[in-house]
Amino acid sequence: MVKIRLKRMGAHKKPFYRVVVADSRTPRNGKFIEEIGTYDPLKDPAEIKIDNEAAKKWIANGALPTDPVMSLLKKSGAIE
Repeated sequence: MVKIRLKRMGAHKKPFYRVVVADSRTPRNGKFIEEIGTYDPLKDPAEIKIDNEAAKKWIANGALPTDPVMSLLKKSGAIE
């Protein structure tokens, strides 16, 4: 199954995330199919940059977003 999830980047105690499309069996920071955005929770307000067209395409093709990614997609306006 393909999932849209967060890949953690950044230094210790300074997280930065990439929103990626990956096979559900791969590790969190492992191989991925496509990167569709970024999320930086340390900025005020948190910075969310997601390619809405790519997200809609992957969801239409059957990819399931995780709960944190679902809330980010709603905030960015990719889905209602």
